[in-house]
Amino acid sequence: MSLVAHGVTAGYRGLTVLRDASFGVAAGETVGLRGPSGCGKSTLVRVLALLHAPDAGHVSLGGVVVSGVRHRVSAALRTRVGVLFQSPRAASDPRLRLADLIAEPLHATGHARAHTRARVAELADRVGLTADLLTRRPHEVSDGQLQRACLARALVHRPAYLLCDEATTMLDASTQAHVAAVIAQEQRRHGTGVLVVSHDAVLLDRWADRVETW
Repeated sequence: MSLVAHGVTAGYRGLTVLRDASFGVAAGETVGLRGPSGCGKSTLVRVLALLHAPDAGHVSLGGVVVSGVRHRVSAALRTRVGVLFQSPRAASDPRLRLADLIAEPLHATGHARAHTRARVAELADRVGLTADLLTRRPHEVSDGQLQRACLARALVHRPAYLLCDEATTMLDASTQAHVAAVIAQEQRRHGTGVLVVSHDAVLLDRWADRVETW
């Protein structure tokens, strides 16, 4: 089972930034992707995350061709892909407490309150967020603490694939190591396929099973 972009061309407002790209991540593997800024790595992540529609080509998930993006894709499919972006502040609603930030995908899919509370508590513990931090809003925590909350949110549905777009770039070394350890643990537990986009060759060589360079 794999998450695959097949001959994808994509861009923004008429500007093509990704042309005829094919790329895949298999269940349980960690794939590294590096390349210069502007080569389309982040656009590929957004297409694979079912957040951005390609102009040509398509994405398949477990052999099923996915049509549409965001809420035009069934919850059963879109929740199988989690994504962790470079900037946790750009990816977070500043009005939400961290607990609500983590719970946001569960609210969107209609999970019961008891299940949501238990899942948030479980993931907060795994990513290293204490109960007092869960009551704070993004401007009241550090970048590292906020990225931990974003990681918990990305894992809340136990996705089959996790896409990390320069997700550790803004973090200190200890937080980088903790984030990587949590993701590795998720892989061991659930066979998650992981894509790591980074400029850090040392990180990719240490973390990924294979590395592709664009």
